Amino acid sequence: MFDKILIANRGEIALRVIRACREMGIPSVAVHSTADADAMHVRMADETICIGPAPSPDSYLSIPAIISACEVTGATAIHPGYGFLSENARFVQIVEDHDLTFIGPSAEHIRTMGDKITAKETAKALGIPVVPGSEGGVASVEDARKIGASFGYPVIVKATAGGGGRGMKVARTEDEMERAFQTARAEAKSAFGNDEVYIEKYLQRPRHIEIQVFGDGKGGGVHLGERDCSLQRRHQKVFEEAPGPSITPEERSRIGTICANAIAKMGYRGAGTIEFLYEDGEFYFIEMNTRLQVEHPVTEAIFGVDLVREQIRVAAGLPLSFSQEDLKINGHAIEVRINAEKLPQFRPSPGKISHFHAPGGLGVRMDSALYDGYRIPPYYDSLIAKLIVHGRDRPEALARLNRALGELIVDGIDTTVPLFHALLREKDIHTGAYNIHWLEKWLEAGGLE
Repeated sequence: MFDKILIANRGEIALRVIRACREMGIPSVAVHSTADADAMHVRMADETICIGPAPSPDSYLSIPAIISACEVTGATAIHPGYGFLSENARFVQIVEDHDLTFIGPSAEHIRTMGDKITAKETAKALGIPVVPGSEGGVASVEDARKIGASFGYPVIVKATAGGGGRGMKVARTEDEMERAFQTARAEAKSAFGNDEVYIEKYLQRPRHIEIQVFGDGKGGGVHLGERDCSLQRRHQKVFEEAPGPSITPEERSRIGTICANAIAKMGYRGAGTIEFLYEDGEFYFIEMNTRLQVEHPVTEAIFGVDLVREQIRVAAGLPLSFSQEDLKINGHAIEVRINAEKLPQFRPSPGKISHFHAPGGLGVRMDSALYDGYRIPPYYDSLIAKLIVHGRDRPEALARLNRALGELIVDGIDTTVPLFHALLREKDIHTGAYNIHWLEKWLEAGGLE
């Protein structure tokens, strides 16, 4: 096992990793920017080290600073959390070149699944169902029009190096293709430094279903069911649950087995998520995230496993502590992402927390790095907390979420908590009758007014 683990992240995910390390008896090192000197993850870690000024490129995204921090503190492994450098293949290679262990998959697997076209080709070769689309990148509007006509409109133009909803534009007719194509390329160039795009059939009413997978890096792998992440705004998830309310046990077994077999064939190491659009009983691969997900706690809740602990074990060369037969679903779990944002415009709302009280009680978990007097810096993602509830079934989980939201106090800033109060008053939320477009349509119709 590792002598010491450095956590190359901040906020609630850094705290999450620190807790797993502490339970395993492994000393942890928290890195921080000057803006995060008083952050909770800095207070909780066994050691801390400042790695640069507030801007992410000069601190949390600085590979030399992270490697130097390991050398100074004697850390032998790095846990990346999610975001920042967690899916940077170059970083992983540099980590390994310095005889350190990256707690995650190999650079090769991150590189393969990080490029959308290569990922789709790889998934197809592994037997994973994919969305009909172009074979590789599309270089011109003329080619884009031909491809759109070949399998019918609407279609979506996507950046090959994309993520977070950037570089994605829908063309509902041939007349809209030129604008969608050029806009997607321009956004891709600006956001990722790569303007290559590809085209896929645009599904009309899909749900977003993701399968949690775990590989031992030695040809073994399992799946831990699905999460439904269909409630999204601008391609950003806000409400996640497991199991998915629309998925049958037979469908879960079928797609889960396909995914587990795929990562076993890859020799994949650690946690990963294979994401699908799901419509009319069919699954269509969209991407694979080669890291821990923000919404991993709902899977932990229904299976009773610690995914971060398992990441550390597998990275250290130990076998998985559970088999597929051991994984039985217990109840229903829901997570809501609470951001420091002012509604209804969803504008960032950094500032000082005058009072914070986390909800508690049976089946309630709060992952957050907030505390009374903490000042949320304006430099990073607006996610400030994740509220996770677990119940015997979905109605109980929804009732528990409503109760827990009522107990939560975050004074001094604006948050997205009112969004979830409003959603819980909607019949479609209680029946599970929504898709990836539902939330944006609801907001456009004045759902928050």
